[in-house]
Amino acid sequence: MATNTRDRLRERLSGAFPARQAELLADVVVEAYDTLVKASDFSELKAIVGDLAQAQKRTEQRLEALVQRVDGLAQAQTRTEQRLEALVQRVDGLAQAQTRTEQRLEALVQRVDGLAQTVDRLAQTVDRLAQAQKRTEEEVAKLARGLSSLRKEVGGLTGTVGYTLENEAFKALPALLAADHGLAVRGRLRRDWMTDREGNAIEVNIVGEATRDGETVTIIGESKSQLSAKAVDELLRKKIKRLEGTVPAMFPVLVTHMTTEPGVAGHARQKGVAVYHSYDF
Repeated sequence: MATNTRDRLRERLSGAFPARQAELLADVVVEAYDTLVKASDFSELKAIVGDLAQAQKRTEQRLEALVQRVDGLAQAQTRTEQRLEALVQRVDGLAQAQTRTEQRLEALVQRVDGLAQTVDRLAQTVDRLAQAQKRTEEEVAKLARGLSSLRKEVGGLTGTVGYTLENEAFKALPALLAADHGLAVRGRLRRDWMTDREGNAIEVNIVGEATRDGETVTIIGESKSQLSAKAVDELLRKKIKRLEGTVPAMFPVLVTHMTTEPGVAGHARQKGVAVYHSYDF
Protein backbone atom coordinates (compact mmCIF):
# COMPACT_ATOMS: atom_id res chain seq x y z
CA MET A 1 0.00 0.00 0.00
CA ALA A 2 2.80 2.39 0.92
CA THR A 3 4.64 1.55 -2.27
CA ASN A 4 1.70 2.38 -4.51
CA THR A 5 1.07 5.55 -2.59
CA ARG A 6 4.71 6.52 -2.90
CA ASP A 7 4.65 5.93 -6.67
CA ARG A 8 1.50 7.90 -7.20
CA LEU A 9 2.78 10.67 -5.01
CA ARG A 10 6.12 10.73 -6.84
CA GLU A 11 4.32 10.92 -10.19
CA ARG A 12 2.24 13.81 -8.97
CA LEU A 13 5.23 15.60 -7.48
CA SER A 14 7.33 15.11 -10.61
CA GLY A 15 5.03 17.54 -12.40
CA ALA A 16 6.20 20.32 -10.16
CA PHE A 17 9.70 19.17 -9.02
CA PRO A 18 12.69 17.56 -10.57
CA ALA A 19 12.74 13.76 -10.43
CA ARG A 20 15.15 13.55 -7.49
CA GLN A 21 13.22 16.09 -5.43
CA ALA A 22 9.90 14.46 -6.30
CA GLU A 23 11.21 11.10 -5.17
CA LEU A 24 12.53 12.44 -1.85
CA LEU A 25 9.34 14.33 -1.17
CA ALA A 26 7.31 11.22 -1.93
CA ASP A 27 9.44 9.20 0.54
CA VAL A 28 9.09 11.86 3.22
CA VAL A 29 5.35 12.12 2.78
CA VAL A 30 4.80 8.36 2.84
CA GLU A 31 7.03 7.90 5.87
CA ALA A 32 5.34 10.72 7.69
CA TYR A 33 1.97 9.38 6.79
CA ASP A 34 2.82 5.89 7.92
CA THR A 35 4.41 6.76 11.22
CA LEU A 36 3.62 10.21 12.45
CA VAL A 37 1.16 12.26 10.49
CA LYS A 38 -2.50 12.14 11.01
CA ALA A 39 -5.10 12.80 8.33
CA SER A 40 -5.47 16.44 9.40
CA ASP A 41 -1.75 16.86 9.36
CA PHE A 42 -1.54 15.35 5.89
CA SER A 43 -3.84 18.03 4.52
CA GLU A 44 -1.57 20.66 5.98
CA LEU A 45 1.39 18.90 4.41
CA LYS A 46 -0.31 18.90 1.06
CA ALA A 47 -0.84 22.63 1.35
CA ILE A 48 2.83 23.08 2.20
CA VAL A 49 3.81 20.98 -0.77
CA GLY A 50 1.51 23.04 -2.97
CA ASP A 51 3.12 26.25 -1.70
CA LEU A 52 6.52 24.77 -2.42
CA ALA A 53 5.39 23.88 -5.93
CA GLN A 54 4.15 27.41 -6.57
CA ALA A 55 7.36 28.89 -5.11
CA GLN A 56 9.35 26.62 -7.39
CA LYS A 57 7.25 27.71 -10.34
CA ARG A 58 7.78 31.38 -9.48
CA THR A 59 11.49 30.67 -9.11
CA GLU A 60 11.56 29.10 -12.56
CA GLN A 61 9.64 32.06 -14.00
CA ARG A 62 12.06 34.48 -12.42
CA LEU A 63 14.94 32.37 -13.65
CA GLU A 64 13.47 32.42 -17.17
CA ALA A 65 13.06 36.20 -16.98
CA LEU A 66 16.64 36.44 -15.75
CA VAL A 67 17.80 34.25 -18.64
CA GLN A 68 15.91 36.51 -21.08
CA ARG A 69 17.48 39.61 -19.50
CA VAL A 70 20.91 38.01 -19.71
CA ASP A 71 20.23 37.16 -23.37
CA GLY A 72 19.20 40.79 -23.95
CA LEU A 73 22.33 41.99 -22.22
CA ALA A 74 24.39 39.62 -24.34
CA GLN A 75 22.78 40.93 -27.49
CA ALA A 76 23.30 44.53 -26.33
CA GLN A 77 26.92 43.66 -25.58
CA THR A 78 27.26 42.25 -29.08
CA ARG A 79 25.81 45.40 -30.60
CA THR A 80 28.05 47.52 -28.38
CA GLU A 81 31.09 45.55 -29.51
CA GLN A 82 30.02 45.94 -33.13
CA ARG A 83 29.59 49.69 -32.69
CA LEU A 84 32.89 49.85 -30.87
CA GLU A 85 34.56 47.99 -33.75
CA ALA A 86 33.01 50.41 -36.25
CA LEU A 87 34.22 53.31 -34.10
CA VAL A 88 37.71 51.81 -33.98
CA GLN A 89 37.69 51.49 -37.77
CA ARG A 90 36.57 55.12 -38.12
CA VAL A 91 39.28 56.24 -35.70
CA ASP A 92 41.83 54.23 -37.71
CA GLY A 93 40.56 55.89 -40.89
CA LEU A 94 40.84 59.32 -39.28
CA ALA A 95 44.35 58.50 -38.12
CA GLN A 96 45.34 57.45 -41.64
CA ALA A 97 43.72 60.61 -43.07
CA GLN A 98 45.60 62.69 -40.51
CA THR A 99 48.84 61.00 -41.54
CA ARG A 100 48.13 61.74 -45.20
CA THR A 101 47.24 65.34 -44.31
CA GLU A 102 50.50 65.75 -42.42
CA GLN A 103 52.42 64.29 -45.35
CA ARG A 104 50.69 66.67 -47.79
CA LEU A 105 51.30 69.58 -45.43
CA GLU A 106 54.97 68.67 -45.23
CA ALA A 107 55.15 68.47 -49.03
CA LEU A 108 53.41 71.86 -49.26
CA VAL A 109 55.88 73.37 -46.78
CA GLN A 110 58.75 72.02 -48.85
CA ARG A 111 57.23 73.49 -52.02
CA VAL A 112 56.73 76.85 -50.30
CA ASP A 113 60.33 76.76 -49.13
CA GLY A 114 61.41 75.94 -52.69
CA LEU A 115 59.32 78.82 -54.04
CA ALA A 116 60.82 81.16 -51.48
CA GLN A 117 64.30 80.15 -52.56
CA THR A 118 63.30 80.60 -56.20
CA VAL A 119 61.92 84.06 -55.43
CA ASP A 120 65.17 84.95 -53.66
CA ARG A 121 67.19 83.79 -56.64
CA LEU A 122 64.85 85.70 -58.97
CA ALA A 123 65.23 88.84 -56.86
CA GLN A 124 68.99 88.49 -57.05
CA THR A 125 68.76 88.01 -60.81
CA VAL A 126 66.53 91.09 -61.11
CA ASP A 127 69.02 93.08 -59.09
CA ARG A 128 71.83 91.95 -61.37
CA LEU A 129 69.69 92.79 -64.42
CA ALA A 130 68.88 96.20 -62.96
CA GLN A 131 72.58 96.87 -62.46
CA ALA A 132 73.32 95.62 -65.97
CA GLN A 133 70.47 97.77 -67.30
CA LYS A 134 71.91 100.79 -65.51
CA ARG A 135 75.32 100.12 -67.04
CA THR A 136 73.66 99.62 -70.43
CA GLU A 137 71.78 102.89 -70.10
CA GLU A 138 75.02 104.63 -69.21
CA GLU A 139 76.71 103.09 -72.26
CA VAL A 140 73.71 104.03 -74.42
CA ALA A 141 73.88 107.59 -73.09
CA LYS A 142 77.56 107.70 -73.99
CA LEU A 143 76.75 106.23 -77.40
CA ALA A 144 73.96 108.76 -77.89
CA ARG A 145 76.32 111.59 -77.08
CA GLY A 146 78.84 110.08 -79.48
CA LEU A 147 76.17 109.72 -82.17
CA SER A 148 75.04 113.27 -81.60
CA SER A 149 78.61 114.45 -82.02
CA LEU A 150 78.96 112.21 -85.04
CA ARG A 151 75.76 113.61 -86.56
CA LYS A 152 77.09 117.08 -86.06
CA GLU A 153 80.34 116.11 -87.71
CA VAL A 154 78.53 114.31 -90.54
CA GLY A 155 76.19 117.26 -90.88
CA GLY A 156 79.14 119.54 -91.05
CA LEU A 157 80.80 117.26 -93.58
CA THR A 158 77.57 117.04 -95.59
CA GLY A 159 77.28 120.79 -95.51
CA THR A 160 80.87 121.09 -96.62
CA VAL A 161 80.27 118.63 -99.46
CA GLY A 162 77.08 120.48 -100.39
CA TYR A 163 78.76 123.85 -100.29
CA THR A 164 81.63 122.52 -102.36
CA LEU A 165 79.19 121.14 -104.95
CA GLU A 166 77.30 124.42 -105.01
CA ASN A 167 80.50 126.45 -105.31
CA GLU A 168 81.49 124.39 -108.33
CA ALA A 169 77.97 124.82 -109.73
CA PHE A 170 78.11 128.60 -109.38
CA LYS A 171 81.12 128.59 -111.73
CA ALA A 172 79.95 126.00 -114.25
CA LEU A 173 76.19 126.54 -114.51
CA PRO A 174 76.17 129.85 -116.47
CA ALA A 175 77.92 128.27 -119.43
CA LEU A 176 75.91 125.02 -119.19
CA LEU A 177 72.55 126.83 -118.93
CA ALA A 178 73.45 129.07 -121.84
CA ALA A 179 74.49 126.13 -124.01
CA ASP A 180 71.62 123.78 -123.07
CA HIS A 181 68.69 126.14 -122.41
CA GLY A 182 69.62 129.54 -123.95
CA LEU A 183 69.73 131.24 -120.56
CA ALA A 184 72.06 134.23 -120.18
CA VAL A 185 72.88 134.54 -116.47
CA ARG A 186 73.11 138.11 -115.27
CA GLY A 187 75.56 138.68 -112.49
CA ARG A 188 76.53 135.75 -110.29
CA LEU A 189 74.66 132.73 -108.96
CA ARG A 190 74.52 132.71 -105.14
CA ARG A 191 72.98 131.33 -101.98
CA ASP A 192 70.25 133.54 -100.60
CA TRP A 193 66.98 133.90 -98.69
CA MET A 194 63.71 134.57 -100.53
CA THR A 195 60.18 135.40 -99.36
CA ASP A 196 57.26 133.13 -100.28
CA ARG A 197 53.66 134.15 -101.02
CA GLU A 198 52.81 134.15 -97.31
CA GLY A 199 55.77 136.29 -96.33
CA ASN A 200 57.86 133.45 -94.92
CA ALA A 201 61.62 133.33 -95.54
CA ILE A 202 62.93 130.41 -97.62
CA GLU A 203 66.59 129.44 -97.90
CA VAL A 204 67.57 128.79 -101.53
CA ASN A 205 70.89 127.07 -102.30
CA ILE A 206 71.21 128.33 -105.87
CA VAL A 207 69.52 131.52 -107.00
CA GLY A 208 70.17 134.03 -109.78
CA GLU A 209 68.63 135.93 -112.67
CA ALA A 210 68.91 135.25 -116.40
CA THR A 211 67.26 136.31 -119.63
CA ARG A 212 65.96 134.20 -122.48
CA ASP A 213 64.43 135.65 -125.62
CA GLY A 214 64.11 138.99 -123.82
CA GLU A 215 62.26 137.44 -120.85
CA THR A 216 63.59 137.60 -117.28
CA VAL A 217 63.93 134.19 -115.67
CA THR A 218 64.77 133.44 -112.00
CA ILE A 219 67.00 130.39 -111.52
CA ILE A 220 65.99 128.41 -108.41
CA GLY A 221 68.04 125.36 -107.54
CA GLU A 222 69.46 123.01 -104.93
CA SER A 223 72.38 120.64 -104.61
CA LYS A 224 72.05 116.99 -103.50
CA SER A 225 75.01 114.66 -103.07
CA GLN A 226 72.69 111.81 -104.10
CA LEU A 227 69.61 112.82 -106.01
CA SER A 228 66.32 110.92 -105.69
CA ALA A 229 62.93 111.33 -107.33
CA LYS A 230 61.61 112.42 -103.93
CA ALA A 231 64.15 115.28 -103.81
CA VAL A 232 62.92 116.41 -107.24
CA ASP A 233 59.33 116.54 -106.01
CA GLU A 234 60.35 118.31 -102.77
CA LEU A 235 62.11 121.09 -104.75
CA LEU A 236 58.92 121.70 -106.70
CA ARG A 237 56.67 121.54 -103.63
CA LYS A 238 58.78 123.32 -101.02
CA LYS A 239 60.44 125.97 -103.15
CA ILE A 240 58.94 126.47 -106.63
CA LYS A 241 55.30 126.14 -105.54
CA ARG A 242 55.72 128.52 -102.60
CA LEU A 243 57.54 131.14 -104.69
CA GLU A 244 55.02 131.21 -107.52
CA GLY A 245 53.85 134.77 -108.16
CA THR A 246 56.65 136.37 -106.14
CA VAL A 247 59.30 136.42 -108.92
CA PRO A 248 59.30 136.30 -112.73
CA ALA A 249 59.23 132.95 -114.48
CA MET A 250 61.30 130.37 -112.58
CA PHE A 251 63.74 127.85 -113.94
CA PRO A 252 64.33 124.95 -111.48
CA VAL A 253 67.68 123.20 -111.47
CA LEU A 254 69.32 120.45 -109.40
CA VAL A 255 73.01 119.56 -109.18
CA THR A 256 74.29 116.25 -107.82
CA HIS A 257 77.18 113.84 -107.75
CA MET A 258 74.90 110.89 -108.67
CA THR A 259 71.29 109.68 -108.60
CA THR A 260 69.99 107.07 -106.13
CA GLU A 261 68.40 104.93 -108.85
CA PRO A 262 67.85 104.79 -112.62
CA GLY A 263 65.19 107.08 -114.07
CA VAL A 264 65.62 109.96 -111.60
CA ALA A 265 67.01 112.31 -114.28
CA GLY A 266 64.15 111.37 -116.64
CA HIS A 267 61.64 112.04 -113.86
CA ALA A 268 63.19 115.47 -113.32
CA ARG A 269 63.01 116.34 -117.03
CA GLN A 270 59.34 115.34 -117.11
CA LYS A 271 58.74 117.78 -114.22
CA GLY A 272 60.66 120.55 -116.04
CA VAL A 273 63.72 120.42 -113.77
CA ALA A 274 67.20 120.59 -115.24
CA VAL A 275 69.70 118.17 -113.70
CA TYR A 276 73.51 118.51 -113.82
CA HIS A 277 76.12 116.15 -112.41
CA SER A 278 79.39 117.23 -110.87
CA TYR A 279 81.26 115.56 -113.67
CA ASP A 280 79.53 118.02 -116.07
CA PHE A 281 81.47 120.81 -114.37
